[in-house]
Amino acid sequence: MTNRLSQSQSLYLRKHAENPIDWWSWCDEALNTAKSQNLPIFVSIGYSSCHWCTVMENEAFSDLAIAKYMNANFLPIKVDREERPDIDSIYMQALQMMSGQGGWPLNVFLSPEDLVPFYAGTYFPLLPKYGRPGFLQVLQALRRYYDTEKEDLQKRKALILESLVTSSVLDIQSDTSITEADLLRQGWETSTGIITPNQHGNSFPMIPYANIALAGTRFAFESRYDGKEICTQRGQNLALGGIFDHVGGGFHRYTVDPTWTVPHFEKMLYDNGQIVEYLANLWSAGVQQPAFARAIATTVQWLKREMTAPQGYFYAAQDADSFTNANATEPEEGAFYVWEHGELEQLLTPAELTELQQAFTVSVNGNFEGKNVLQRRDSHQLSHNLEIALNKLFAARYGTTTEKLTTFPPASNNQEAKQGNWQGRIPPVTDTKMIVAWNSLMISGLARAYVVFAEPEYIEIAIQATDFILKHQFVGGRLHRLNYAGQPKILAQSEDYSLLIKALLDLHQAVLASGNESNLSAAQCLEKAIAIQAEFNQYLWNSELGGYNNTANDASQDLIVRERSYIDNATPSANGIAIANLVRLASLTDDLSYLDLAEQGLKAFSSVMSSSPRACPSLFTAWDWYRNSTLVRTTNENINTFISNYLPTAVFVLASDLPAASIGLVCQGLTCLAPAENPETMWEQLQQSQSRAR
Repeated sequence: MTNRLSQSQSLYLRKHAENPIDWWSWCDEALNTAKSQNLPIFVSIGYSSCHWCTVMENEAFSDLAIAKYMNANFLPIKVDREERPDIDSIYMQALQMMSGQGGWPLNVFLSPEDLVPFYAGTYFPLLPKYGRPGFLQVLQALRRYYDTEKEDLQKRKALILESLVTSSVLDIQSDTSITEADLLRQGWETSTGIITPNQHGNSFPMIPYANIALAGTRFAFESRYDGKEICTQRGQNLALGGIFDHVGGGFHRYTVDPTWTVPHFEKMLYDNGQIVEYLANLWSAGVQQPAFARAIATTVQWLKREMTAPQGYFYAAQDADSFTNANATEPEEGAFYVWEHGELEQLLTPAELTELQQAFTVSVNGNFEGKNVLQRRDSHQLSHNLEIALNKLFAARYGTTTEKLTTFPPASNNQEAKQGNWQGRIPPVTDTKMIVAWNSLMISGLARAYVVFAEPEYIEIAIQATDFILKHQFVGGRLHRLNYAGQPKILAQSEDYSLLIKALLDLHQAVLASGNESNLSAAQCLEKAIAIQAEFNQYLWNSELGGYNNTANDASQDLIVRERSYIDNATPSANGIAIANLVRLASLTDDLSYLDLAEQGLKAFSSVMSSSPRACPSLFTAWDWYRNSTLVRTTNENINTFISNYLPTAVFVLASDLPAASIGLVCQGLTCLAPAENPETMWEQLQQSQSRAR
């Protein structure tokens, strides 16, 4: 018997439709029911490709005894964090305040009258293990606490709410001893230190940190870090490590070790967009290692083959787990991606296997539960024989070769995965929803990759996705965050606005570089960015505190605080991206009102930048744009000469009214340098302008 979630469009929520728990989605009816019946609210937040979310669904949430107690004593609500990142952000902060750690599934208990949390945790096992209590014990103890410890409950909630409110208004003082120049150096050094290789723990891409680390290398700061070497190492870890799918393309979420060997196998669109952009920037900065170009090209093929809807937009994610056969009761983590040594012996000739073992970390015993995750040993060009060997592995996985397989229809749930007529392995489930913010990250990555490598398909698929968003994600003149099978849903949040505007500005530069404006012109990209920025300002700008709220002023009545995202997580912070966008728009339009807003935004977050530089690398990227923005007005020919170089705070515009005998103007903020009469002079001016406010 199914519960309410069976009618949800969210894949994550539908995964819980067969649970005996009487789940609600987050809605007014659920919140009002809890309040009227004085039921503490249990909110469980996760996402479709989350491994431990799936484990808890199979264990605790499927247990009849737990369901019976839950249904009688709590009002249970399921939230897809990808639908409602605003709700997730608030309660993740609460979890971190209570426990000092975070993660998903995020399970939080709220008082029904005010939605303030009084307890939170992550994965709870069915029975006591891993040093954690069994979930039924947790429920019983918390219900007893809610009923009998009212005074302590109110004190606890008051402390949590005060902390959440303080965090949302940033009621801390800036460090006035740090100069503006030192602030940028501090942000660069902190971020560079964070991506410096370590010997412990998991390994995450952490691209917002890598971005400011790479951008700051042009300043030659005095530091204990060799920034260029560290940024190059991060690129190599990504392109060579087990985090990259060397057979099929695409990057996994992270690795569970410091050596970048064994991934947590889900593939998220947002990681792939950011990594493609970072590797393209590394290449343009002169680190032209063949593995970087191959990783980008192979990822684009994966994107086209498995992650692009017929309408042109990109799907959200692929699961970490997949079934080994149609009769399996549960999927296994990484089953689609790993290789037994005996299987490799059957698929490859002895010479091919030998060469594979020389280029990749392949062994009889394997590196993941007796099987092999492929990890490259160096970044050189792969030999022709190795490419043949990898294509044989591709055919074993997908049922045919890379040349013949242009599209690979997704399995949108476990039933489709098990019943599909797959010629190779059973693939993981794909979450086919469209998320504007994540599509925008991919569009930006493709746009930059096109500028650097001039591969036409990169810009073609970026334009297709952009065209879909512009035509289908506006309802009643408002941008919407999600699309389920052609239906736009849920008003956009700050990350959707900021990342879509960035994508349009990145695409504006790519279209200029292409010189082909038949599908979407550079002028149209800029025009749309301006219009969406106006909507963003109208509905999400915080006129009292500065910066942008996470949610629109008419769509946040069910939230206990209104947050302004400034902390970078797996995706860059909305305000960091938004402020950099404002600086770019000021340069491209000569409208200084954008620069005024950028200045207000930076002042709003100056305290966290000076006191907690680890939290906000994207704000330092915005600060770099604010201090070193450069506008290049030149001809089409010279745009193509310079735009593929690494100029992290420069924008180009096509100019037809240049001074006589000049090839272009380089403008620093509000001042233009002398007209450049030759490419050598322009290049010197560009380099000077990009680092003038170090």
